Amino acid sequence: MRIIAGELKGRRLTTPADDKIRPTADKVKESIFNMIAPYLPDSIVLDLFAGTASLGLEALSRGARTVYFVDKSRASIKIINKNISDCRVENRCKVFFGDWEHAIKEIPEPADIIILDPPYQLGLIEKCISKIIDLSLITDDGLIVAEHDSDELLPDRIGNLTKIRNKKYGSVSISIYTNGGK
Repeated sequence: MRIIAGELKGRRLTTPADDKIRPTADKVKESIFNMIAPYLPDSIVLDLFAGTASLGLEALSRGARTVYFVDKSRASIKIINKNISDCRVENRCKVFFGDWEHAIKEIPEPADIIILDPPYQLGLIEKCISKIIDLSLITDDGLIVAEHDSDELLPDRIGNLTKIRNKKYGSVSISIYTNGGK
């Protein structure tokens, strides 16, 4: 696994030794970042269910100002911290350990881009987005990028957010929501 583009392009990232963490495939990651490229410069990003930090570090590499990483797995937190350190971007990242519902309450500012990649079988995306809205964790024109199983059909609207894109890559889908309607 590597950083695909930007200032950290080509950096190899540590990956898990087992299959408990499911990193996003490079093809899907590249597509996500092509879709959200205009929103990245100087953005605040929240990488929820961060796993290996691959998506958040890709955002940082492509111009995000700050990335907040959240995960409840000690193994993931260890990998996230190693990848941040290996990329030498500690001053632009903050890692939160714990269950997503509690950890996101600690995020100190609204995010411009929120990346959701929860375990597929739990059906957490709608619940996550509702909680994000309740906590005012997304800026007025922010984006939520949700990676999910292609069999999971997400609604066109969740709260005040509207789905503006849905792209399928085999068994994986990406849905993008915004309040700004862009």
